Amino acid sequence: LARAALVEDGEGVMRVTAVGDQTSYGASVKDIAEAETRLSPLQEKLAVLGQRISQFGYIGALFIAFSFMFNHIFLEGGGWSTYLAAHEGGEIAYHLVTATVLAIIIIVVAVPEGLPMMIAVVLSLNMRKLLRANVLVRKLLGIETSGSLTVLFTDKTGTLTAGHLQVAEIVGGDAQHYKGLGEIPEALQQQVVFALRNNTSASVDASDPKNPLIVGANSTGKALLQFLGPKLAEQDNVEQIASIPFNSAYKFSAAQVQGDRSETLVKGAAEIILADCTHYLDTQGNRQELPSKDALLQEMRGLSGRAMRLIGLAVSDQALGRDPELPEGLTLVAIFGLRDEMRKESKPAVKRSHAAGIQVVMITGDAKDTAVAIAKEVNILEDDDHLAITSKELGGLSDDEVKQALPNLRVVARALPTDKSRLVKLAKEMNWVVGMTGDGVNDAPAVKNADVGFAMGSGTDLTKESGHIIILDNNFLSLTNAVLYGRTLIKSIRKFLIFQLSVNVAAILVAFLGPFLGIDLPLTMTQLLWINIVMDTLAAFAFSGEAALTRYMLEKPVPKDASLITGDMWSAIIVGGLTIATLSLFFLTSSFVQGLFPCDERCGDNDQIVLLTAFFGFFVFVNNFNKFNARTEGLNLFEHLTENRNFIGVVILIFILQISFTYFGGEILRTVGLTLQEWLYVLGFAFIIVPVDLARKFLRNLLVGNPVVQ
Repeated sequence: LARAALVEDGEGVMRVTAVGDQTSYGASVKDIAEAETRLSPLQEKLAVLGQRISQFGYIGALFIAFSFMFNHIFLEGGGWSTYLAAHEGGEIAYHLVTATVLAIIIIVVAVPEGLPMMIAVVLSLNMRKLLRANVLVRKLLGIETSGSLTVLFTDKTGTLTAGHLQVAEIVGGDAQHYKGLGEIPEALQQQVVFALRNNTSASVDASDPKNPLIVGANSTGKALLQFLGPKLAEQDNVEQIASIPFNSAYKFSAAQVQGDRSETLVKGAAEIILADCTHYLDTQGNRQELPSKDALLQEMRGLSGRAMRLIGLAVSDQALGRDPELPEGLTLVAIFGLRDEMRKESKPAVKRSHAAGIQVVMITGDAKDTAVAIAKEVNILEDDDHLAITSKELGGLSDDEVKQALPNLRVVARALPTDKSRLVKLAKEMNWVVGMTGDGVNDAPAVKNADVGFAMGSGTDLTKESGHIIILDNNFLSLTNAVLYGRTLIKSIRKFLIFQLSVNVAAILVAFLGPFLGIDLPLTMTQLLWINIVMDTLAAFAFSGEAALTRYMLEKPVPKDASLITGDMWSAIIVGGLTIATLSLFFLTSSFVQGLFPCDERCGDNDQIVLLTAFFGFFVFVNNFNKFNARTEGLNLFEHLTENRNFIGVVILIFILQISFTYFGGEILRTVGLTLQEWLYVLGFAFIIVPVDLARKFLRNLLVGNPVVQ
């Protein structure tokens, strides 16, 4: 018995040979517990980017504090001596404190604190959509990283296939074919039924003889028992006195029985069973010498080529030994071809993965011929240079040789759980972003150590606990949906960064250059805090609802070492930031603009209050319009806009709040109410950012091409 095994019936005496992490199950638990905490590629890039933005903010804050004091000391104060003579200590202290607070607020504005919130909001808003797509995100790391996958190691059974094995064909020792149990001659049929019924780990509830209930056993064992139909409910007057349970290492099981019949029953991988067979049972149930295996091997190749799993059934009159070894001189009873039909979604889902630049590698316990046939059926194996190898062949390769083979590897047959862990380790050493599927206890370490671990919904609790994402329906198509939403998250973050960094560039340039142009505080500290809310919190919420577009799956994955900000993004940030800064300084210094916002009874002691109120509204509105530029890579600013109601709601909310603040902000926000005509002027100036960025995109399309993959 293994640790965590379930005793379903009977009683016995157990000798403990290993406990704790010395057991197979315990070792898996230990590997999972000791797995290091790691950041996703996206988190690493965001951490680096955050540091750089913060550094930019700190430097900008120092320059802005310097420009503020330079204006007061040299431009307005006439130099050090004149400034010190004209101002008392309290006034000087006030200027220093103001410069310091202004610098601090610039740092607050520059630091992208909205990013973590946006990632959480994106995930929460898409959680229902993901659940409808049969994807349950356990750890944020998984969905963040899935968009960058470069290789995906996947199981076959239940993921690419329907997970319902059925006996499709039987081949006797004389190479005769049978489609069902009823076609097998009576004498041979009795031996088939006896051998299958008494060599199994399953328990059978025969209370309904016409439909016996099978409890336990793996999918192959269940399929063979279901093949027996009502005969499964019949009883044999024999007792099992020794057994060798099935193990993926030696790939067979055996049971020694005594009673009315005393013999050893063997069942396992057909090529292993046939290799030890010297005789076969003919149609009369008589033992005949097996002169040549060529005919049977040819039949097996034919069945494997039709994507069938081959199981050999044999008997022996020799007793089982203490070691898990096959008895010598087996007598072949039959070879079973079991077929697990492909899911109809598997082939298009694999094609979708290939289009997304993801290498799909199928790892299966099937024989190589069967695995190759299945891989070809779903287009995993497409080119002549694609490799299909067995676990034994993989074990014979050094790590460097495996790394050389990995780019062309597509199938690993007769795989062991340790093969999965090794492939994950080596692929990660090649700087690939690795995905791994799994369902069994032995899969847990590989699932845990992959960049993205996909646990199957039908898998063990340990594997689900190890995985980052659970695929509820075990379907490969659902797995590609997780990749799509991961890419949507990256797209949303990039849109947010374009918008925010454009504001950063503009705000720092205006705050720095303003004092040199005679404008002491173009934006007050309170106004800057409101702008920070607009560009961080509300903008994060606006971009978090972007639609998951199928065209994202036509783009190649973002490499681990690639910058989060692309060249096109930099052009959008620089053009956007410089345009907003230029329009802002023109707005503040142009006599033409000042004539549009004349001083009247609203001014009071501040003859620029109307102009500065209009500028405050302009700065918020121009960035609000710039959201439309940031959310689309193409020229159509309204593309899929109705699918993101968050965006529409935030844009409208900002317009309403900003207009309201000008009327009710008073001294706190340094504002006064504007007339309708003045608001139209503000909106007109702010809208200029839209055609400017459209011109940038049009020029980019002419010079370097359209980055939007259609």
